[in-house]
Amino acid sequence: MQIGLVFPQTEIGDGREGLHRYAVGAEALGFSHLLAYDHILGADPAVHSPWTGPYDIDTTFHEPFVLFGYLSAICSLELVTGIIILPQRQTALVAKQAAEVDILTGGKFRLGVGLGWNSVEYEALGKDFHDRGRRIGEQVQLLRRLTSERSVNLKGVHESVLGAGIAPLPVQRPIPVWFGANSPVAWRRAGRLADGWFPQQQPGNGLEEAKAVVDDAARAAGRDPGSIGMEGRVPLDPAGVEKLPSALADWERAGATHVSLNTMRLGLADVDAHLELLAKAAKACGLS
Repeated sequence: MQIGLVFPQTEIGDGREGLHRYAVGAEALGFSHLLAYDHILGADPAVHSPWTGPYDIDTTFHEPFVLFGYLSAICSLELVTGIIILPQRQTALVAKQAAEVDILTGGKFRLGVGLGWNSVEYEALGKDFHDRGRRIGEQVQLLRRLTSERSVNLKGVHESVLGAGIAPLPVQRPIPVWFGANSPVAWRRAGRLADGWFPQQQPGNGLEEAKAVVDDAARAAGRDPGSIGMEGRVPLDPAGVEKLPSALADWERAGATHVSLNTMRLGLADVDAHLELLAKAAKACGLS
């Protein structure tokens, strides 16, 4: 099981120095990958009232593809989008950006995709919020073809490409596509289509139920459930780092192939505070 990190988007700050120090420090501690969340726009609560979303106009979010281009030059961590909100983006452009990141990382890239929850972003980007679930399957089909075929012809309900392709093609053909999933519909979609998935549940009955739905959908689609990766997320407790090995063991027993440790929303003051906690975590789980 690979142990990586959730990139602390909301607390990393806006300076290049902090990005550099975090990525280099994370790699030196022995972590395998870095997973970044995606939001293009934040909503102004004064305009969209009452606002109940977890992020707003003042929440820091670095754009994942551009960020990964920079990080690929300074570290060799696997880079993971967790997740790109695919239906609010142009599919062909995402394929081009993903291919470039895959090249720059030498094939150490996973493209996590999902539907998102923020209708304000969809409206500003000119995409329909209400049919996003119907569109994403066709988008993934096109992504896979564009990242593995020289010339693509596809005429779908929502996507259309006539005799066009990406050059250069990525190292991985196609790039692995992982799904965020937090409902029975999303679990079934992951089972049918995903190379891997990011459950929102922690190990226990809820995760077992979700995984059973994913596995059943995979078998119904003629796929081997064992071929589908699963990445868990472990929120780090600064006062309980010694419990980390037990939490990781729970995820491994649940069938996780990857786990990301999360230091966001702990009130850590700066990049150095994140790295200090991660150093303790790395020691606790035997990475350093």
